[in-house]
Amino acid sequence: MATSVSVDDFKSDKISKKQAISFLQENASVQFLKDQKLFGKLAPIAKGSSKDKVLTALEAFHADPAAKKGNDEVDLNEALEATKALKIKEDEARKNMKEAEKEESVNVADEEVKYTKRVIKKGKTHMKPDKGSVVSCWYTGRLEDGTIFDSNVENARKKERKPLKFKVGTGLVIRGWDEALLTMCYGEKAEITIEPDWAYGRKGNPDAGIPPWSKLVFEVELEVPVNIGA
Repeated sequence: MATSVSVDDFKSDKISKKQAISFLQENASVQFLKDQKLFGKLAPIAKGSSKDKVLTALEAFHADPAAKKGNDEVDLNEALEATKALKIKEDEARKNMKEAEKEESVNVADEEVKYTKRVIKKGKTHMKPDKGSVVSCWYTGRLEDGTIFDSNVENARKKERKPLKFKVGTGLVIRGWDEALLTMCYGEKAEITIEPDWAYGRKGNPDAGIPPWSKLVFEVELEVPVNIGA
C-alpha cells in the first residue's frame, strides 16, 4: 500500500477501490469514516461502495485537514471493537428486557384467580366493559355469615337509590371487583365471592365492619349503558 493515495491515482485506476478505502481507514478519523459510510470491515465496505462514493471520500479527505486521524485517536480496529462491544451490551440489555417482560407476562397468566362468579341472571347483551370504561352497578356486600356490610339496594329508600359508578379495572375498587366485573356482560347479575387477598386482606376494613382476612360475597348487577340499550 502506498503511503498516500491521491485523487488522480484513483481516477486513473492506478489504485483499486479496496486500496483507496484501506488508505482512508488507516489515515482518516473515525468520525470521517462514519460520515462517509466507510466505517467497518474492509472487505464488505469495499464490495458495497461505488467508485464515485470512494472518489468523493478521497477528495473530501485531501481537502479537509480535520478529516485526518489525530495522534491521540484510536485506530479503526480499536473503534470497531469498541462498537462491537457496545452492540453486544445493547443486544444483551434488549434480550434481558424481553425475558423480564415474558416472565412477568407468564407470572400474571399463572397467577391464581382469587374470586369465583355464579351467574344469577344472564346479561341483556354479549358486550362486556373494557378496562377503564365507566360502569354502573347495583350491589349488596355480605360477610360469609350473611351479614350485610354495604349495599346501594338494601340500605336506602327506593327514590334515593343510586348505582355505583366508577372506571373499572383501574384500581378504584378492590381487585376482586375489578377483575370480576370485566368478565360480566352488561345487564348481567352475578354472585361474586372474593378471597381476602383480592378484598381487604389482613387489614380488613373496620369502618365498614369487615374483619381482617374476610372472604366477601357480593351480589352485583351491571347496568346496560344508555348508548348500548337493553
